[in-house]
Amino acid sequence: MKHVNASADFRHDSPPQRPEDLVVSLSDYVRLRELVEDHALAEELERAIVVPSDRIPKDVVTMNSRLIYSDESTGMTREVELVYPDEADHVTGRVSVLAPVGCALLGLSAGQSIDWNLPGGKVHRLRVERVLFQPQPIGPDTAAARTL
Repeated sequence: MKHVNASADFRHDSPPQRPEDLVVSLSDYVRLRELVEDHALAEELERAIVVPSDRIPKDVVTMNSRLIYSDESTGMTREVELVYPDEADHVTGRVSVLAPVGCALLGLSAGQSIDWNLPGGKVHRLRVERVLFQPQPIGPDTAAARTL
């Protein structure tokens, strides 16, 4: 997956974001690493910028975020909530982080796009239009790291 068009407004002391960056909170990173094994999300997590939860910008898609995204290839817009697999429910718009679209959206900021590979070889460009809700951090994480 390729990320483009980053435009994040980071809180002070947060690392600058480049177009290819995705940002993940330390608490999400730890829980997701236990879950993903050899899933495509594992590769995305390997290159993520991991920061304490209290330093995640409000416009970044985290676990349990509610957001609006558009498929720039079709013009479709959808409101979803990014959740863990056992909480997914397509009727209520709760998308699993392990679903292709969930994996693509995690860590993107409002205004950022990603090329998303569909089954059958089609590529669509997804764009985060707006993060409607992002959970408040429970408390500061104990460390931050940049993984490569």
